[in-house]
Amino acid sequence: MAEKRNFALRDAKGNEIGVFCGKQPRQAALKAANRGFTDIRLRERGTKKVHLFQGERKQVTKPSNAPGWMPAKIWKPNVKKVGIEKLEEF
Repeated sequence: MAEKRNFALRDAKGNEIGVFCGKQPRQAALKAANRGFTDIRLRERGTKKVHLFQGERKQVTKPSNAPGWMPAKIWKPNVKKVGIEKLEEF
């Protein structure tokens, strides 16, 4: 069974500004996109890989099988993988 991995969110200057976890980089990127980040650069902890994503979120109506406490409009994230960078150092 795959373990959860930690991915550090980096800004344009390379500073790490948050950590998202998931079994796959896409899962962590979806979490970042849901918080409003659009240019998503996730460094996988323990490696020199930086996963690059373009993200967005749209407000949509809640699904028909949603629980009663859920608001009428919810945010739905969407990401597209752009590539992977290798870091010289971290």
